[in-house]
Amino acid sequence: MLIESITQGFALFATPLVVILIILGIVFGLLVGAVPGLGPLMGIVLILPVAINLQPITAMALLLGIYVGGSCGGSISAILLRIPGTPLAAATLFDGYPLAQKGRAAEAVGVAISSSALGGLIGGVILITSAPILAIFARQFSPPEFTMLAITGLVAIASVSEGSFLKGILSGCLGLILATIGTDQISMGYRFTFDSHHMLNGFHLVSIVVGMFAISEMVFQMMGKNLTAKPNIPIVRAEFKSVLSVLKNWKNLIRSSLIGTFFGILPGAGGVISSFAAYAVAKNSAKPHEKYGEGEVGGVIATESANNATCGGALVPSLALGIPGDPIAALLVATLLIFGFYPGPTLFEDQPEIVGAIFIVYLASNVALLILGVLLTPLFVYALRIRKSRLIPAILVLCVVGTFALQSSIFDLWAMLGFGLVGIILRIVNYPLAPIVIGTILGPLLENNLRRSLLLSDEGYWIFLDRPVSAVLLVVNALLLSWVAWSTIRKIRSPDSKQEDPA
Repeated sequence: MLIESITQGFALFATPLVVILIILGIVFGLLVGAVPGLGPLMGIVLILPVAINLQPITAMALLLGIYVGGSCGGSISAILLRIPGTPLAAATLFDGYPLAQKGRAAEAVGVAISSSALGGLIGGVILITSAPILAIFARQFSPPEFTMLAITGLVAIASVSEGSFLKGILSGCLGLILATIGTDQISMGYRFTFDSHHMLNGFHLVSIVVGMFAISEMVFQMMGKNLTAKPNIPIVRAEFKSVLSVLKNWKNLIRSSLIGTFFGILPGAGGVISSFAAYAVAKNSAKPHEKYGEGEVGGVIATESANNATCGGALVPSLALGIPGDPIAALLVATLLIFGFYPGPTLFEDQPEIVGAIFIVYLASNVALLILGVLLTPLFVYALRIRKSRLIPAILVLCVVGTFALQSSIFDLWAMLGFGLVGIILRIVNYPLAPIVIGTILGPLLENNLRRSLLLSDEGYWIFLDRPVSAVLLVVNALLLSWVAWSTIRKIRSPDSKQEDPA
C-alpha cells in the first residue's frame, strides 16, 4: 500500500509547477521566519488565499515549503541579532548567538540550516512509515472513537496554550461555536445565519485566520517601537561543509530529531517544547569539554533538528486521523478540506496518490531547504534590514487582496476585520488564538460524530464506555484534565507558600 501510494504520488509530484512552488515556498518561508514577528504561521496565513486557488498538490507544495522553511528561518535572526525570528528558534540563540560573537556566524547559520533539513528528513521518514500504520488502526474507528479523539485534540491544544488552561478551553469553545454557524450538515437547517445569505456556509476559515493572526499581529507591531529602525547586520555566507559538522554529531542529530518527531505527534506540544527538550537532553549528555551556552555547535544541532523534525511529526495525526497537531497543521488540514479531501483513514484508502504526493513533497521541501538555505543566506540577512514601517503596509495589502480574492466578497473583508478586532481583544486579555482555529477545524468532526454516536446508541452516552478504544480515549481525556487541574492548583499555591516563607 505504501509503495503504491508513493509511486502514484510521484506522478503528481513530478511536474515543473510543483517543483517551482516548493522552491518559492522555501524561500518565502525562510524570509518570514527570519523576520521577527512573522514566522511560518503568518506566512501560510498570507499565502493561503492564493494557495486554495491552485491545484491540490501544487497548493500543498507551496504551503509545506513555507512550513519547512519558516520553521528554520527563525534561527537566522536568533544567531545574528539574538532575537528569535520565531518562538521555535528561542533555544537556538543559547549557543547560536555566542558562536556569532566569536566570529563564527556563517558556520552557525550553516549548521542551523543543515540540522533543520536533516532533522526534517528524519521526521519525514517517520511520517511515511508511521502515518499509514496509524491510518490502518484508525479504520476500526466509528463515531464514538472519533468523538473522543476530537475531544482529546481540543484538550491537548488548550492545555499547552499560552495563559491558563481555562482560557485555552474557552478559546477552543469559541472555535466550536464558530463551527456551528451556517447550514447544519445533518438536518440541513440554518443556524445563526441571521437571515443573511452570506452566512449560509458560515465564516470562511481564511477570513478567521487572516483576521485573528495577521491583522491583530500587524496592529501590535504598529503599536511597538523601532518601526523605522534599520538593523546594521553584517552579511554572512553559509557553506555546504556545515553538513559535515552536523553529520559528525550524528548521535545528537538522530536523538534530537526523534525527540522533535515525538513531540510533533503529540497534539499541542509543538516545536518550542521539542527544541527546549532536545537542548536539555543534549546538554545533559555533553562531554566535559563541550561548553553548552557558550557557543557549542551541538546546541544548534539539537534545537534546529528537533523543531524541524516536529513538522513531520505534526503531520502524522493530521493526515492519519484528521486531528491537527498544531495551528499550522490545522491550516494544512483545512486546505485539504477546502479541496474536498478528508484527512484520516478514508484519505489513505480513497486517494492514496494524494497522500503519496504529500509525502514526497515534504521530503523534497527539506532537500530544497538545505540547498536554498545555504545558497541564499545573504538574501535572508538582507530581509532582516527591512524597516517595519515598510513591511507592515505591504502585509496588510496582501491580507486585503488575498481575502477578497477568495470569493470576490466584501463580506469576507468585513469578516476579516471583525475577527482582527476579536484577535486584538483576545490578545490584550491574554487569551490564546490557536485553540480557536483548532476548534473551528475539529468542530464539525466533534459535532457530527457525537450526534451519530447518540443516534446509534440505545443507552445514551454509555456508548462511549461500551467500545474499548473510545473508553481508553475517555480515560486519557480524564487523566489529562486531572493533570492540568493538579498543575493549576500547584501554581496557585506556589506564590502563597513563597510569601509565607520568611526568607
